[in-house]
Amino acid sequence: MGGKMKRKNSLWIAALGLTAAIATGCAGGQMTTREKGAGIGALGGAAAGGLIGTAFGRPGMGAVIGAGAGLAGGALIGDHMQGQEQPQYQANQQQIYQNQGTIERNRQDIQRQQRVEY
Repeated sequence: MGGKMKRKNSLWIAALGLTAAIATGCAGGQMTTREKGAGIGALGGAAAGGLIGTAFGRPGMGAVIGAGAGLAGGALIGDHMQGQEQPQYQANQQQIYQNQGTIERNRQDIQRQQRVEY
């Protein structure tokens, strides 16, 4: 096998390894917004990098570089989005707690009125 063929195979092995690592990381339960962003970025970056690399005769190298860049960019975007979700989650939890209190007060009022009527 020539040096060029070995290099091409090495790039594909690296790309497959990166894909397997991402898939393995995603297999353990529900993903966070950051993990989703990183996965989408890596896949999108690999696809775009592969297309760009094809124009230069190096699709494997382009895919590997694109996947790495997409992974980093997607993780940053996902991290930012996850930070935006946290305050909303806390506000929702507080509203749920207040609603549960209102429901309990209404239940007690109904029980008092039933005792008065009978």
